[in-house]
Parts: sequence; C-alpha cells; structure tokens
Amino acid sequence: MKVILLNGSPNKDGCTKRALIEISNTLNKNGIDTEIIEIGSLSISGCLDCGACRSTGECVFNDIVNEVNKKLENANGLVIGSPVYYASANGTLISFLDRLFHSSKVNKQLKVGASVVSARRSGTTASFDILNKYFTIANMPVVSSTYWNNVHGFTKEDTEKDKEGLQTMRNLALNMAFLIKAIEHEKEKTGLPKLEREYFTSFFD
Repeated sequence: MKVILLNGSPNKDGCTKRALIEISNTLNKNGIDTEIIEIGSLSISGCLDCGACRSTGECVFNDIVNEVNKKLENANGLVIGSPVYYASANGTLISFLDRLFHSSKVNKQLKVGASVVSARRSGTTASFDILNKYFTIANMPVVSSTYWNNVHGFTKEDTEKDKEGLQTMRNLALNMAFLIKAIEHEKEKTGLPKLEREYFTSFFD
C-alpha cells in the first residue's frame, strides 16, 4: 500500500513540506509506503482543453503530470499540499492538478484523498475547499482529521511551534491509513462498487 504526497510549494523545505513529512512519517509507522513529489518549484502550464488526452489517457505535454499519472495507478492514496497565496492555493499546483485530473484515465475510485494547507495567517479554509474538489469529482473519499488540515507559520521553524497543526497532520495520517486498509480489505472480498455511467447531462429541456 502506498500514498503519494505532492508538495505544491516552491519552497522544498518550508512549512508545507514540514506538514507532509509529519503525515509521511505517521503513514510509514502504520505500514503505508510514501513518496513525496515536488511540484511547486516546476514550470507547469495549464490545461488547453485540446482533447488529445481523450484518446491517449495522458496529457499532450509530456512532463511531471504524466509521470505522476503513472504513479497514481498503483497508489492507494493521494495527499495534496499547498501554501496559501492570495487566499488561494499555489497557481502552479492548480495547473498541475487541472491537467492531471482532466487527462488521466486511471481509475481513482476509492483511492483515498486528503489536502493539506499552510499559511502565515489567513486563507487556509478557502484553499482547502478548492483542493478537495479534485477528489470529490473523481470518486475519491476525502480524509478528515481532528481539525481542518492546516498548519500555520511563516517559516518551517514557526510550523514546528504549531503543535496542534502537527497533531492534526498525524491524526489525518492515522485516519488515512485506517481507511486505506479497510477499503483494501473490502475490495478483496467484494471488489469495487459498480457505478452508473449512463447519463451525461449538459442542459435540460
């Protein structure tokens, strides 16, 4: 069992990364392998809606998006971490996620998702809501914790002082590990639910 963690911050050793490390360490202690992938420091263009992915199952821009897409196929969970910029998630990360979720044909049903946000002060819950929408359109259960999944601080050293924030990360990881194991156990017995895909309504008469 494995979880991919995406660091959407251009600071590879900052507040967001500190939160992801706390999650990763707790998942490891509970039998879940992890991989942290740096996204925020890359140059990533947004989706052009060119339609090429409809036939290929991957993005026409052959970059980190397609690399993560391949890794996601064998993962049981995905954690998205972002700093708050202007009361929203990092734009580079959003471009990455738009393309990943739009282009990928990987079956994400019951792969477990969680978003984590870091901020100096404000904008965490707005960013949190934006990131969670990627999971809820893709049949992915969203993992919660004992508070909203955020940490506060201007530097990594500040985040170390946010004891409740780091506690929230550990509890998030505990819930994620439990849910992944429960889903895998049930999949072995009954398989995945067979979902309806008959209707695609764009307008009403």
